[in-house]
Amino acid sequence: MAALDRSIVLGMPIFDGLGPEQLDEVLAQARSVRLPKGGAAFEQDREADSFFVLLHGNLQVVKLTPAGQQVVIRYVAPGEMFGIAVQMGRPTYPATATAVVDSVMLVWPSTAWPGLVARCPSLAASALQTVGSRLNDAHVRVVEMSTEDVERRVAHALLRLVQQAGRKLERGIEIDFPITRQDVAEMTGTTLHTVSRILSAWEDQGLVEGGRQRIVVLDPHRLFGLAERKGASAR
Repeated sequence: MAALDRSIVLGMPIFDGLGPEQLDEVLAQARSVRLPKGGAAFEQDREADSFFVLLHGNLQVVKLTPAGQQVVIRYVAPGEMFGIAVQMGRPTYPATATAVVDSVMLVWPSTAWPGLVARCPSLAASALQTVGSRLNDAHVRVVEMSTEDVERRVAHALLRLVQQAGRKLERGIEIDFPITRQDVAEMTGTTLHTVSRILSAWEDQGLVEGGRQRIVVLDPHRLFGLAERKGASAR
């Protein structure tokens, strides 16, 4: 198998602390994998035998609760490390990661991790920062679920997606991967009916523009104001 060229990861913050030789060593243990839309990088409760960095595309991370409810945990954007169960001391993956568009990722065997961090300590720091960031996001979402009405939760969810994967258009900012109203419902702990009602109202107000598996935020400043307004209404 031909060695991967370091140019494919230049500019990715997770590798910023590595020198050229270290980067070559890290990439020598990786392989590039194409994941078609709908394909799973890994599945919940399966052995955590690999970890990943996304090069291109987007992935949706979903957790199935014991009651059978599907919850969208987050989306993975290019440049992110994911599937890091081994770095957290877990033998299995806590969720399922599925490509929402055709994607390309780097894959390392989990057994390579101890040797890599021994020779490249900055990788461990990057992984720790990734875990900390996701833990903070989880805390924010728990607070939102506990204290905010559903309209504010939906507004916050859309703003996070715009920040993570927004593509500027003349009329606004498009979330740059396919996303449905059901996905938004599963992100915000509510129902498809409620999300549809909210987004339809926002379309009438000129806040967003919807379509088949797409959402464009037309007025992010007004949406931010709605997300940050004080007071709560019925969930």
